[in-house]
Amino acid sequence: MRRTAQVIFLAIILSPISGIILAKDKFELVEERIRELAPSAKAIAVSETPMTGILQVQIEGDIVYATDDGRYLFQGRVIDMDTKEDLTEMAKAGVRRELLAGIDVSKQIGFVPEKTTFDLTVFTDIDCGYCRKLHSQMAEYNQQGIAIHYMAFPRAGIASASYEKFVSGRSDDDQQAAMTAAKEGSEPETRQCDNPIAEQYQLGIALGVTGTPAIMTSDGQLIPGYVPPATLRERLEGMSAASTGK
Repeated sequence: MRRTAQVIFLAIILSPISGIILAKDKFELVEERIRELAPSAKAIAVSETPMTGILQVQIEGDIVYATDDGRYLFQGRVIDMDTKEDLTEMAKAGVRRELLAGIDVSKQIGFVPEKTTFDLTVFTDIDCGYCRKLHSQMAEYNQQGIAIHYMAFPRAGIASASYEKFVSGRSDDDQQAAMTAAKEGSEPETRQCDNPIAEQYQLGIALGVTGTPAIMTSDGQLIPGYVPPATLRERLEGMSAASTGK
């Protein structure tokens, strides 16, 4: 159930600690407690929030919150009800922006207009119905000045039938044509080659992709699901205006 007038948290009670360890920096304390719960996490970053006594914790690509005494961990969205800003989404956008900056563009399959106004990264599944609908309107997206750079996200996972279709398509000399044929329902000839499919799939998970198509702007904002070409252009213009304060 959506609730617009309050912040919703799922609280996880950590094991009790004996008193406040004054000698420890609160960031270090919280990081230590988080590592007890997630010992395999490669990256944990703790930072301040506008809320007294609450710290933001980035665990790889996810954002959670903790009390600064290391006692409680919260998961959910934080909304500033004065400014109507989604502070959690803003933090996640920053994480996505950093991860997207490291993408090797040569490994994407791009459909780019002569004049590009908006550059989007789209995580796609070949067998996803709405992904196919989006692709069928590629000329219209391009006419709206929208460039689409595909990243593979076979929802059934690595070694699935969709995954193998991606690999076969990447092995084709004309990857754009192979992608279009696969989106139209053609079964590609099975081929194997060096490919970035598993890497892109894992990146999608790190970015918080849970469904397809997952549209991401260059500044890390996520637009989940299919959006018609003209509507997407309007939405992107609105997002751009909001970010620049115009």
